[in-house]
Amino acid sequence: MSAHDQADYTCFKVEIEAGVAHIQLKRPDAMNTMTRAFWNELPAIVKHIDDNALARCIVITSTGKHFSAGMELSVFTDGEGVTEERGGDRHVAGESFRHHVHHLQNTFSCLDRARMPVIVAIQGGCIGGAVDFISACDIRYATNDAFFCIQEINIGMTADVGTFPRLCKLIPEGWVRELAYTGRRLPAGKAMAIGLVNELFDSHEALVAHAFAAAREIAEKSPLAVAGSKVMINYARDHTIADGLDYIATWQTGMFAGSHMAEAFRAKMEKRPADFPDLLPLKKRM
Repeated sequence: MSAHDQADYTCFKVEIEAGVAHIQLKRPDAMNTMTRAFWNELPAIVKHIDDNALARCIVITSTGKHFSAGMELSVFTDGEGVTEERGGDRHVAGESFRHHVHHLQNTFSCLDRARMPVIVAIQGGCIGGAVDFISACDIRYATNDAFFCIQEINIGMTADVGTFPRLCKLIPEGWVRELAYTGRRLPAGKAMAIGLVNELFDSHEALVAHAFAAAREIAEKSPLAVAGSKVMINYARDHTIADGLDYIATWQTGMFAGSHMAEAFRAKMEKRPADFPDLLPLKKRM
């Protein structure tokens, strides 16, 4: 991404190096709350990376004491998007609001749909919308001081941007219910014990270093095989075992890459990094 692109982002800093894209939340003084710009910038950034095959893995980090305090309060208080405060027929307003919620959901669904894995590094508070955010990522690492909170119940609303559909696939349902109904904080140790995060670290520096080490390791693998693995894992999550088996058989019919396997074997024998082709940029829609 060019310097000009960088200047346009109010919530993020983006860097791409050696096959790894780094998306960093850059508003630490505001606890990286999710402003209106956030919801437009993140999907634009991810789509640009994904559509143009600019990286083999994405790492998301944050700055300051907290990963993110969730939705900025002004989004709730300025009246826009809240059906009770909009003029006209409330039923028509409700139909419009449904599309607004879908827009917010798509901000995080783009991470789930991206062809490359997304690793997120979480420090401090991961609150409200931030839980929706991190639950759409492939791999989650955190610091020992991290905590997670389904904050929506504490402000009188139901979480609606992705927490429940995804969290119920990541941790036991009983924990989802307890966190959703009470609004309690889930500390990092318990989050790891129940499977929400993969590993914990004593410092933010160690956390980020590990996230990038994992990303670089992924970037050395065949991008096609990695993309296929993500597609199959997502498909298995959302379908029956029989459906998953049938789909992988169909996938392999078109994308079983003997030449990639041969290169992997040669590279191992010659003790060198394998040289795999990148994914192709996606064709622009007419």
